[in-house]
Amino acid sequence: EKITKDLNPIYGSIQALANRDTKLVLLCEDKILRAVTNKDALYNADGNPQLVASNTVIGDVTPYQGGYGIGTNPESLAVTPHNVYFTDTAKGKVLALSAEGVRPISDIGMKDYFSTYMSAIPRKAIGTYNARKNEYNLTFEKYHHSTSVNPYNTTTLSYCEISKGWTSFKSFIPE
Repeated sequence: EKITKDLNPIYGSIQALANRDTKLVLLCEDKILRAVTNKDALYNADGNPQLVASNTVIGDVTPYQGGYGIGTNPESLAVTPHNVYFTDTAKGKVLALSAEGVRPISDIGMKDYFSTYMSAIPRKAIGTYNARKNEYNLTFEKYHHSTSVNPYNTTTLSYCEISKGWTSFKSFIPE
């Protein structure tokens, strides 16, 4: 029996995995997918799935709505009990995955900022989560000048679900 799962290659490579309840979230370069684990889906004539037990580790795989992925920045991933945060730098978006699906949080008051900032393709996009303040911290490292002592320009911003917006630029740089 096969022990591998074939995915559509147009989604790009799998960059990160996250566990959400009984589902496995597969963050590919150009698409976000969800798969049931230790189950498979059989579809009725009306198109509704029926879950059945299976010996496959990864069962039925379905994509989330929207044309977003994690690009090649898996380090931007931050997982919380309710959300999964990540970036798609190729599309200039910061995204949150919740029970409702994938939504671009970069569009909340910072759409132009992120699309402009990410158009230069950052070297790194590092995501961290501060559980104490309920904030997703996103740090971009962008190439600045090859002649300077520090050739990279680094910026950290915070998004808060409670206030539903980008709350602050930070002075710290995560290691």
